[in-house]
Amino acid sequence: MKDHHHELKDEFWDRLEDISAGMLSTLAAPARPMAHIVRDDDEGLLWFITAKGTDIAEAAAQGSAATHMVACPKGKLFATVEGTLSGVDDAKVLDDIWSPTAAAWFEDGREDEAICLVKFTPRTAEVWLTDGSAKFLYEVAKANLTDGTPDVGAHGTLTF
Repeated sequence: MKDHHHELKDEFWDRLEDISAGMLSTLAAPARPMAHIVRDDDEGLLWFITAKGTDIAEAAAQGSAATHMVACPKGKLFATVEGTLSGVDDAKVLDDIWSPTAAAWFEDGREDEAICLVKFTPRTAEVWLTDGSAKFLYEVAKANLTDGTPDVGAHGTLTF
């Protein structure tokens, strides 16, 4: 039987895979929307594609600490993920995660010299898993009627 931590971690990764973006930041790079990619081959990693010369690319080249925040009621996940960025030169990974969305940012598509592949290695995450907006509204209404606290889903801190 899995413990609560492993169940929360598994559910976190499952839901994160269904969400397309979050807000990525470092000490030198203010938070910005960035599409993350979860690959089945890389358990416990997130991937980003950016352009060389950006503050995110520079932070990755230096192995900087980073925060990736996800807030998606549709995906039923809210999370603050702390970890480390690193720049990676891996054509296979880039081929695996390349998409029309990524291509739109680069004039020469997949062959553009400006492409920078960034690996995000999570260290910890504070995670909130919700049951969706209808359940949330019900719980809030119930709490107001009973002077209780709404049960909005699972919450916990994960260590990777």
